[in-house]
Amino acid sequence: MINSDYIIREIEARDNEQIKNIVQSVILEMGAPKIGTAYEDIALEDMFTNYNKDNAIYFVVEHFGKVLGGGGIAQLDDYKNNTCELQKMYFLPQARGKGLGTKMIVKCLQKAKEFGYSQCYLETMPYMKAARKLYKKNGFIQINGPLGNTCHYSCDVWMIRSL
Repeated sequence: MINSDYIIREIEARDNEQIKNIVQSVILEMGAPKIGTAYEDIALEDMFTNYNKDNAIYFVVEHFGKVLGGGGIAQLDDYKNNTCELQKMYFLPQARGKGLGTKMIVKCLQKAKEFGYSQCYLETMPYMKAARKLYKKNGFIQINGPLGNTCHYSCDVWMIRSL
């Protein structure tokens, strides 16, 4: 269960290196490829600046001053509908199984609604079973193909949820 020692807050510039390392280490831990995934996203070089724009936000989970994970939303690239994407939601092992994933999704979707998005899209991989279960539990349904252009061609599970 979540206790008050875990804080979900907006990303700050000082978090950039920690969140980059988390995203890349979890991708490798899960056996995902480095290419065609968030591992190689240029946004990882400066996540604070990348999400410091209209209708986008990124949150981190902090525990006693250490960042343990994060997740955010932004407009889905190259897609005309009013759709955001749940992006770069990764947690270190010590942050998993504590309800933080659900809390992060709820926080992100609440902001998406405030920003005026009508639906939220995400991409993942078939063998990320716990993540897929979490997304399904939070109202995402699997669809037959990708939307927009995330450049994550190695992710072949696509999900969406109305807001």
